[in-house]
Amino acid sequence: MEDRVEVFRGDTARLTCMFKSDDGIGGITIIWFCVTRSDERQKIYFQDSTMKIVDRGTQFTDRISVNGTGANGEVVLTINDVRLADELEFICFIKSLTVGSAEGRTKLRVFETPNRPTIEAVQTGVSVNQQSLSKIGVCEVKNGFPKPNITWYRDNTPLRDVQDEVKVVPSITSESSGLFSVKSELSLKVTKEDKDAEFYCEVNYLVPGGTRMTETDRINITVYYPPTAVNVWVQSPVGKIKEGDSIELHCHGNGNTPSSELTISKGDHTLEANMLVLHNVTRLNSGNYRCTSLDMDTFEGISGNTTVFVHYLNHAVVIPEDPVQVAQGQELMATCNALSSLQTNTAWFKDGELVSRSHTLILRDATYDSAGTYVCVVTVPEIEGMETSGTLHVDVWGPPEITRPDDTEIEASFESSVDLRCLARGFPSPNITWNTSDGKVLKTTSEKETEAGVQSVVSVYVTSDITAFCNASSENGTDSVTFNIKATIHTTTQVTTTQAIATSSTSLSSATGKTRVKGSGVIIAVIIICILLLAILGSVLYFLYKKGKICGRSGKQDLTKDNSNKDNIVVEMKSDNTEEAILLGVNGEKIPPGDQVDTQSPTELAADLNVPSTC
Repeated sequence: MEDRVEVFRGDTARLTCMFKSDDGIGGITIIWFCVTRSDERQKIYFQDSTMKIVDRGTQFTDRISVNGTGANGEVVLTINDVRLADELEFICFIKSLTVGSAEGRTKLRVFETPNRPTIEAVQTGVSVNQQSLSKIGVCEVKNGFPKPNITWYRDNTPLRDVQDEVKVVPSITSESSGLFSVKSELSLKVTKEDKDAEFYCEVNYLVPGGTRMTETDRINITVYYPPTAVNVWVQSPVGKIKEGDSIELHCHGNGNTPSSELTISKGDHTLEANMLVLHNVTRLNSGNYRCTSLDMDTFEGISGNTTVFVHYLNHAVVIPEDPVQVAQGQELMATCNALSSLQTNTAWFKDGELVSRSHTLILRDATYDSAGTYVCVVTVPEIEGMETSGTLHVDVWGPPEITRPDDTEIEASFESSVDLRCLARGFPSPNITWNTSDGKVLKTTSEKETEAGVQSVVSVYVTSDITAFCNASSENGTDSVTFNIKATIHTTTQVTTTQAIATSSTSLSSATGKTRVKGSGVIIAVIIICILLLAILGSVLYFLYKKGKICGRSGKQDLTKDNSNKDNIVVEMKSDNTEEAILLGVNGEKIPPGDQVDTQSPTELAADLNVPSTC
């Protein structure tokens, strides 16, 4: 027989018994026994040439059977649904009539695969300063048979009991099902290196025909250890620091312990813990900053240091002091400097334009164009945005100087207003007055002083040609400019002649229109044109009358008679300056209103002259 037969719980076990005998099946008796836990034999099966009997009342009664009669020297005991309690020694007893008796033995081994193992790390941190061993974690595997074995590993290295360094405490629990659950607790003397170590358990268990292994998940533990070095540094800003910046100092040690306290200090003053923020720093914030890590358990401390330097740029100092005066044609030299912890550049600007790239400003042969406000800007190239500035207002001492206008000869409409502007510069600021050639003082409309000088504006009402003077004066002299204003009259004339009929006793002119007169020359020209038109019209009418071309000739009158009244031909004029109608003679003489002839329509004139109104 085999020494052992191995099966999983719940499977079927087959125990084979082989023997040799010359008696045949009629002379052989086969009996199966099991050896109980109390080391007693218990018969479970009997077979001879006449019967096969399974013993009643045993744990195998309903689960066993025997195959074979022994004729070929072999019988097989089959056990169904193997249980943990079936792990016993079985005996095959053979009795022969001629040879005698013999027996063979085999052991039945039953196995159960355990559940997947678990691991649980300690929830609190572990300090390297702890004198005793520190608990690391617990591994557990349940419901295995036979009992599984647990082995602890640290970074793939198995851990065995070592005095004062490693301790593994296993515990075994026998479940009501007969299966085994195993726990294992690991304790260590923790070192700083264990902060990065991985711990896990390996579980080995038996199976039919061999051994199997499984592993738990990896775990890490929190290790508390004192620092061996402390660093303190400026987190922001990056690069050089200038006055006005905000500084953020950080402190960090290479240790890990909740009982450690970090503080940042400068001199004898403790400023902040772990992180320090300084707003709007000045050069007074420069210095050595120390970060100290103090272990509150051991009261041992370690420190780190860093030096902070705050760069500065003082306000710009301009020499000479603002404002400054320089006489025309003279030279002015000014300097601009600002004390700084770094190299600086200086530039001078006037009206936004660069005038010098030096800390010295030199104005040679000063003119009024040299006057104004100069700004010096001092910058630090190494730090963006670090700059300061100063101003210098320069006044050029000299007599008034009026800026000549582009056009002093002005044409203006009659009875219109003209604004005259005058800009004078000089130092002291000149006083500006206005007057005309006839001595009349003009009242200033507005006056303002700018960087360019004093600007004065006067409004002139034009009724005739005017000569106006802008006079600028100061203690250093005077200057003036002359404006000539020519009054112009714009005329528009419209004359409409409907019909003119002359008689020997009366010369009439019928015309409708409007004439705008703005001068005696224009009036004479209009009169001449009207006389020419009337003369032409009269000639045409006379010619037609002589030829008999005019209807109603029988009622004609001699138009050639009484030419002595030719000077009484009149033209009606209207002016924009008056609503009074003025009748002018041919020679341009005014006819008094009492002597003026009423203007008649063509129909009325025809009736008076006995000329038919229609043909």
